[in-house]
Amino acid sequence: MRPVLHGDVSSAARALLWAPPDEREGLCLRMIEEAEAADRHVIATGRVHPQFGNGSLMSAARKRPLADEPSFDDLHYCSCFEMVLRLLIQSRLSPMRS
Repeated sequence: MRPVLHGDVSSAARALLWAPPDEREGLCLRMIEEAEAADRHVIATGRVHPQFGNGSLMSAARKRPLADEPSFDDLHYCSCFEMVLRLLIQSRLSPMRS
């Protein structure tokens, strides 16, 4: 996956905010996997992945409906933002990523 910036996390959190709460974690993991797959595709072919984009989390997230971006006063948005960060950290610490 390309380096993760604030906009990547924000876009992913907005995609999660749009999704039903019980589907958010699975969706977040899928977006991370898609961004990683797209990045591998870009490195191998020099071309953007036809489904998942350029290898950024933002590109994977923006393939989905996004909620309007609220402020951090919205606790549901904060929860989604935190979930993205937590799952990114977990994916980076996974023994599969060496």
